[in-house]
Amino acid sequence: MMTPIKSMAVFCGSSTGNDPIYMETAERLGRKLAEQNITLIYGGAQVGCMGAVADGCLQANGKVIGVIPEKLRDVEIAHLQLTELHVVKTMHERKALMAELADAFVALPGGAGTLEEWFEVFTWAQLGYHQKPCCLLNVNHYFDPLIALLDHTIKQGFMKPSYRDMIVMATNVDDLIESISRYSPKHEVKWSQIES
Repeated sequence: MMTPIKSMAVFCGSSTGNDPIYMETAERLGRKLAEQNITLIYGGAQVGCMGAVADGCLQANGKVIGVIPEKLRDVEIAHLQLTELHVVKTMHERKALMAELADAFVALPGGAGTLEEWFEVFTWAQLGYHQKPCCLLNVNHYFDPLIALLDHTIKQGFMKPSYRDMIVMATNVDDLIESISRYSPKHEVKWSQIES
């Protein structure tokens, strides 16, 4: 079994989205992390769903660590009330530090940046660089098209079903936290069949 989750990286949009449920869910996740004494690791912004998840956690007396690149400090508007704010040079440094600090990874609705960040850590899990849970919070059916695409990659022979099974999926915050608490790595190193 995996050791208890003490920190969670949340990838989500710096926009609010078109449905209030996205901001509400982000804020609820932040509050839930604080209640569970789980440190929030996120992209350091005070706007959109990113700001909502941080504010939800802070308002419930949780610990929040933000990581933001210099170039995005003004664009994404860095959150200055965090427990810690790390300003780094590049996106690569941002992702590496978030991955180092987090025991689990969760994607909430967001755009290309959210998807790119989540897919990187999911790929690392496939390759055996970590055994941390990679989760999708599929609120409002947001990730249904992505899940269909992953199923399509399996049907077309580009991904094993076992990799799809590694993903923790939930449609609400409570189920997400419960699923993560019961998570046991189903790890199969992608290239283990290759002889050196």
